[in-house]
Amino acid sequence: MSDDCLFCKIVNGDIPSNKVYEDELCYAFRDIDPQAPTHILVVPRTHIASCADLTEANAALVAHIFTVIAKIARDEGLDSGYRVVSNVGPDGGQSVPHLHFHILGGRALSGRMG
Repeated sequence: MSDDCLFCKIVNGDIPSNKVYEDELCYAFRDIDPQAPTHILVVPRTHIASCADLTEANAALVAHIFTVIAKIARDEGLDSGYRVVSNVGPDGGQSVPHLHFHILGGRALSGRMG
């Protein structure tokens, strides 16, 4: 955990969130500024800054997160499809330096990515 990390504080319960899912490895909550009707963030409980910091040692964690993403999407009724996005670094649009995956759905999404 990083003391100054917004998502670490959310995972730890220091900052309230609209929780969707949690287990021993990750935590999911609704985005406070949704970009689609369904906009959920999934974060590891362990502080990892971004995808750029992934290694063989934490690859299993990311695999677990993607199985959780699939479960959340089913639970949210995103049967017609959804998008999973992870921004990396300032130029990639990452605003919180804690690895996180956006689940976006609930309507047809633009094919444009940037």
